[in-house]
Amino acid sequence: MRLEKDSIGKKEIHDDVYYGIQTLRAIENFPVSGRHERPELIKAYILVKKAAAITNMELGTLDNVRGESIVKAADEIISGKLADQFPLDIFQAGAGTSFNMNINEVLANRALEILGKKRGEYNYLSPNDHVNQSQSSNDTFPTASHIAILFDADILNIALLNLASAFKQKGGEISSIPKSGRTHLMDAVPVTVGDEFIAYGSAIKRAAERIRERRNDLLEVAIGGTATGTGVNSPPFYREKVVEKLAELTSLELIPANDSFEALQSRSQMAAFSGSLRELALELIRIANDLRLMGSGPTSGLNEIVLPPVQPGSSIMPGKINPVMAECLNMISFQIIGNDTAVSLAVQAGQLDLNVMTPVMTSNILESVAMLNNYLPIFQSSCIDGIVVNRKQLQTVAGMNPILATLLSPKIGYLHSAELAEESMKTKQPIKDLAIAKGILSEEDANRLFNLETISKNRYRENEV
Repeated sequence: MRLEKDSIGKKEIHDDVYYGIQTLRAIENFPVSGRHERPELIKAYILVKKAAAITNMELGTLDNVRGESIVKAADEIISGKLADQFPLDIFQAGAGTSFNMNINEVLANRALEILGKKRGEYNYLSPNDHVNQSQSSNDTFPTASHIAILFDADILNIALLNLASAFKQKGGEISSIPKSGRTHLMDAVPVTVGDEFIAYGSAIKRAAERIRERRNDLLEVAIGGTATGTGVNSPPFYREKVVEKLAELTSLELIPANDSFEALQSRSQMAAFSGSLRELALELIRIANDLRLMGSGPTSGLNEIVLPPVQPGSSIMPGKINPVMAECLNMISFQIIGNDTAVSLAVQAGQLDLNVMTPVMTSNILESVAMLNNYLPIFQSSCIDGIVVNRKQLQTVAGMNPILATLLSPKIGYLHSAELAEESMKTKQPIKDLAIAKGILSEEDANRLFNLETISKNRYRENEV
């Protein structure tokens, strides 16, 4: 055991850990969820500390001996070492002070070892005075949060574009297959299955565009503002140089905050990004629900498509197959909406010169993106790519659709067409047959007018992207 001291007292720390007294206090104070900070946030925070150490050395406020040891320790953690030394719960002290000190202490103790010193010899290399030099939790936590989200957002962008392409490709394969349209869940004039799937792809592509726009807002980072936005305790030119170094280390086009005070007071950029995930989730729910409806059956549902069977659907009903991939997508999307609700509440909870609720925002956003990054490629390969259309069912139902009477409205008027639709429903005779039998159309004209492929063709598709 080693004895460490902070501003409120002393505590014994196990010799085998790299974190220190303030991390231990947080472990004791916040045993909340058992969930720890995500690896991408740890990496982002370590990159912030590395950039700060390099910048402080360049500006002459940190000597090279201590500075280089901090950089070496940072590189080790970035490579995957000491991953078990960040045990804090995602629910912790406001502003992320606990996690910032966890990062500072691990870097300090590993740097001390690199220099041949013992862990806890903070009189030589301090978590606060050296690792945290020119910084505050108030500017480093939101900066690391932005960077972690940016890392994950770029992966999400690829997953979304791939999913959009998969829907469009599937739509292209089935573009000539007509079916009854449905509005208000009731029969409507025919469409093609392909147009529905192409539209799903368009919706996902649009959602991806909104996410990219909000992602770009996060390139503006708070670092350099230190405690309240004034830059107190940082040397001249620090902010510009540390952002430049951080951009180099992350390969992101980071820029200093347009207003250093706003960057600490407001989390609107994170709220906007979370909101774009919510918008995506709403679309995914809608699409998943459509797939479940179209695949319902096989004998008492729509039975328009067959979703790939990926597992038995029941522990008691043999042979049952459920739309589990779409169901899982629904549940993920519900969670994303819940996460965004918590983010929204946290964003409005800031007071005066700092919003202290950033940890829960960051955790929720990273969880939402991670779920999407993990699942969307599987959803694409195990569900969308393998969908099969039930052509026979679609043709039978579309041919009996009483709303085909709509095509007669220009010739016999709306009311007479409605009467014909009602007769079709009562007698179970197709509209086409009734039109021929009543002398409204010749058989040749009826065959031409009620050609399902012609009716269902999207006249605008060639002009749409």
